[in-house]
Amino acid sequence: MNVSVPFLDMKAPHQELAAELDTAYHRVLDAGWFILGEEVDAFEAEFANYVGVKHCVGVGNGLEALHLILRAYGIGPGDEVIVPSNTYIATWLAVSYAGATPVPVEPDPKTYNLDPANLAAAITPRTKAVLPVHLYGQPADMDAIVEIAHQHGLKVIEDAAQAHGARYRGRQAGGLGDAAGFSFYPGKNLGALGDAGAVTTNDEALADKVRLLRNYGSRVKYHNEVKGFNSRLDPLQAAFLRVKLRHLDEWNERRRQVARRYLAAWQGIPGLILPFVSAFAEPAWHLFVVRHPQRDALQKHLREADIGTLIHYPIPPHLSEAYQEMNFQPGTFPLAEEFAASLLSLPIGPHLTEPEQSAVIESVCQFF
Repeated sequence: MNVSVPFLDMKAPHQELAAELDTAYHRVLDAGWFILGEEVDAFEAEFANYVGVKHCVGVGNGLEALHLILRAYGIGPGDEVIVPSNTYIATWLAVSYAGATPVPVEPDPKTYNLDPANLAAAITPRTKAVLPVHLYGQPADMDAIVEIAHQHGLKVIEDAAQAHGARYRGRQAGGLGDAAGFSFYPGKNLGALGDAGAVTTNDEALADKVRLLRNYGSRVKYHNEVKGFNSRLDPLQAAFLRVKLRHLDEWNERRRQVARRYLAAWQGIPGLILPFVSAFAEPAWHLFVVRHPQRDALQKHLREADIGTLIHYPIPPHLSEAYQEMNFQPGTFPLAEEFAASLLSLPIGPHLTEPEQSAVIESVCQFF
């Protein structure tokens, strides 16, 4: 009998933590405080401690985390921000929302992350920041990126939306640059039960500005110092995140076990490019992404075997309709385009059972 394997099981994590989540839910309701407040303060302190930074500011979602960092640094119209050519479009959108211009840089062909070797050539007098992404939960080469950026007086803002618990040379993602934006979208390693995000930083002035911007530009009710936004972490989501944060390392270890099993099973399959893990990296394994020129056929084969897959991401930002005004032509960023045509994300997660893992392994092997 075939085993049906969803790409991601969203019920199992909450079934495992049902009692703890129920307690958190009732704690918020009993407190009767539903905007910011003690629950958000507590999560911010706990997550800052986890990441190893001085400040965490809870916001509405991961896109707004990046956007508010850029705004808080005064980056806007006329400025440029270097971004990866292959990433989820939110990385670029954050730059656009601030009024600045995203400048794409091609990735390292092994890690799919922004390649430090391509960074210096993209810097101009208008460049104000570099926005590397820890794509799929694999940390970017941050020491090299930070060194080049700081030589040119640029801020380094991590897009850590997929990297909860990932480590770079023993240090947590989210504490490797000047600031970082996290998403707690439900499917993330640390996921809320709705939209949520956070900014992490050691920069006290930045944290203070982001707190101001997230709350209508106000520290005191009805006293608005700047034109701010409404982007506040919900206390109920903060309570759920506090519960799930306690389990994050354990769940990430389960992901690593699945990744190790996949890597061992598929090593040596001709033409199948497996995830590359740099010596400096301890990935969070948010996604397990393979590469093959017959990606679409492989995806069809797995779909027929009732195994869920996704493509992260089928259209690189420079070819999306949203950025057509930049007039990028096909072939402008060949690596990003090649990856969009050949990468496939396979099921991975802390609640993927051994029979489900076996079904994925056997189905991939059958294709080849």
